[in-house]
Amino acid sequence: MKTAVMTGIGQMAFEDRPVPVPGPHEVLVRIENVGICGSDLHYFETGRIGDYIVEPPFVLGHEAAGTVTEVGDQVTHLVPGDRVALEPGITCGKCEFCKSGKYNLCPDVVFFATPPIDGTFQEYVTHPADLCFKLPDNVSTLEGALIEPLAVGFHAARQGGAQLGQIAVVFGSGCIGLVSMMALKAMGLAEVYVVDVLDTRLAKAAELGATGVINGMNANPVDEVNRLTGGRGCDLVIETSGTGIAADQAVRIARKGGTIVMVGYGASGTVTLPMSLALDKELRFETVFRYRHIYPLAIQAVADGRVNLKGIVTHTFAFDDVQQAMDASISDKATIVKAVVEIGG
Repeated sequence: MKTAVMTGIGQMAFEDRPVPVPGPHEVLVRIENVGICGSDLHYFETGRIGDYIVEPPFVLGHEAAGTVTEVGDQVTHLVPGDRVALEPGITCGKCEFCKSGKYNLCPDVVFFATPPIDGTFQEYVTHPADLCFKLPDNVSTLEGALIEPLAVGFHAARQGGAQLGQIAVVFGSGCIGLVSMMALKAMGLAEVYVVDVLDTRLAKAAELGATGVINGMNANPVDEVNRLTGGRGCDLVIETSGTGIAADQAVRIARKGGTIVMVGYGASGTVTLPMSLALDKELRFETVFRYRHIYPLAIQAVADGRVNLKGIVTHTFAFDDVQQAMDASISDKATIVKAVVEIGG
């Protein structure tokens, strides 16, 4: 099978590798679509994220969907021909986090495209059947690949206790900001505003259902949110940009007793907050690490038409053009909101 590998910083090439064989509880999936994630780009640009260091040749990609071609002898709920979205993290099932249901915090997780584990930029992968979620007939494998980032958005909304009647603000209009906004709308929030500094991304947010958009370069988001809410502030803030300015503004726009969900990773990993104001408001802070128990909910939301996942895809690339796909996703971040590599199908 054809496999795209990262051979060095900023360098992609192809290798011919054997098709893997599924174990008793696994399925073999012919990969059809893989989304390019920010973590893929970071590994591609720098060769590492924290303590995770790429040792080439390394396979990127973890947002994947495709068609089952073979099943292990203990698999009963999937058959060849089923189209599936792959939840990329395999957890131990034994630690305190797995046993308490917070399996996304498992310290021994094995996750696609997190060194040294290869990802899904390849024609076939094997994966535990329990982590392969069947797609309804009206959900494409392109949408199936994007269930992974959508799961982050729904997890952020859930962490924030999103509910009907609330007013929410999302900082950042990249992929995660957009899926967070759409998750909030799908959960019944009528007013969801999006803040960014790029008009092209804000236009995409408006297209996908944001109640209103604010360009932080042209207007003060704090003043704008106060104007929109009659000085009350918003109930919920989801911060996906990872910038210190946005984190500071999140505290200032949240109403008393409101909630802030921190999702974005900044370059430094450190932000400074106006804590005296946060204390005066008795704000609640939540954070997000991936997701848990979300895939069925996210798939159903897409199947029901409550989330337009196709709408966030701005660019698609053929598998043979994976180098171009990675290069463009880095050099043209203003217009490429979400790129997808079409492996096969």
